[in-house]
Amino acid sequence: MRKKIFEIIEPSQKNSILSSIYDAFMIIIILLSIFPLCFKQTGNTLRFIDTSCLIIFIIDYFLRWFTADYKYNKKSLISFIRYPFGFFAIIDIISILPSISILNNGFKLLRIFRMARAFRVFRAFKMFRYSKSVRIIVSVFKKSKESLIAVGTLAIAYIIISALIVFNVEPESFNTFFDAIYWATVSLTTVGYGDIYPVTTIGRIVTMVSSVFGIAIVALPAGIITAGYMNEIEK
Repeated sequence: MRKKIFEIIEPSQKNSILSSIYDAFMIIIILLSIFPLCFKQTGNTLRFIDTSCLIIFIIDYFLRWFTADYKYNKKSLISFIRYPFGFFAIIDIISILPSISILNNGFKLLRIFRMARAFRVFRAFKMFRYSKSVRIIVSVFKKSKESLIAVGTLAIAYIIISALIVFNVEPESFNTFFDAIYWATVSLTTVGYGDIYPVTTIGRIVTMVSSVFGIAIVALPAGIITAGYMNEIEK
């Protein structure tokens, strides 16, 4: 019985009809659960949707915990202890906890989770488990991890160096080094909000150089991810 439940609730890998239906159902529930977050005021209908989705998430969480030994292929207590600390299990619990207070407003302790309302957006990450397309993207990131880390390190180093240069070249425009870091990050991404900017000639030259090199650095991860994605699609 537990093995059959596990085969249904895990993302379909063997073209199981029941598993595919369950995956599609959970994606619909996840999208439906995010719907109330689009409104500042929550009426009875939105509360009903939130509560219903929450109950389904809790059932799904405990079913997965109940079949953890099949997930890790270890028929021991360690599997059940290990499961709550897994990545998706943490995402599940984070998406559940902020809504628990709606079940019984009498529990004052649970009301503190209302302050974490924003954490409900973690429900969107639950789709990683059910969507094949998202799993492909996750696989791309895993296989391109070293290249992306190298590019990220280069970007961080470039931001710090640019910030140090402009902070010392034009200290009047930047009250703190954090302001310079913020400016360097915005320049790197070529966003250009315009709230902090150099006014001297040399400061503007630094900005131009930073923006030009920033385009190249920002383009690198896009190329790496695209190449990795195409390789996954070909497979």
